[in-house]
Amino acid sequence: MKLLLVVACALIDADNRVLVTQRPEGKQLAGLWEFPGGKLEAGERPEPALIRELAEELGITVKEDCLAPLTFASYAYPEFHLLMPLYICRRWQGTVVSREGQALKWMRPGKLRDLAMPPADEPLIPPLIDLLGA
Repeated sequence: MKLLLVVACALIDADNRVLVTQRPEGKQLAGLWEFPGGKLEAGERPEPALIRELAEELGITVKEDCLAPLTFASYAYPEFHLLMPLYICRRWQGTVVSREGQALKWMRPGKLRDLAMPPADEPLIPPLIDLLGA
């Protein structure tokens, strides 16, 4: 089974809300809510990949020392096994905007369970609640 490494980020605003984005139509798992991030390119480390993805998807600039690893998900989809580290980030430059037409929501960690999310994202919620409260 193919191993797919994807990196994700919980952007946390001043009110301890977390940003989630909705997967656009035409993509696998379209309509589900997830943490922003994406696939690593060949030879790319997780932190630079996440910095690149956040710039591409949300138009923000993040410095590597502003990323802190929190937890990870390991999930077997039928076609591949996903390994996804989740970083938290409280500081970035710029304003978060939808650069790929995806819907965005800032949510309290305890409310994330109310959203339809990919199964690999669901185990990432409890560590965020432990860190930030519900």
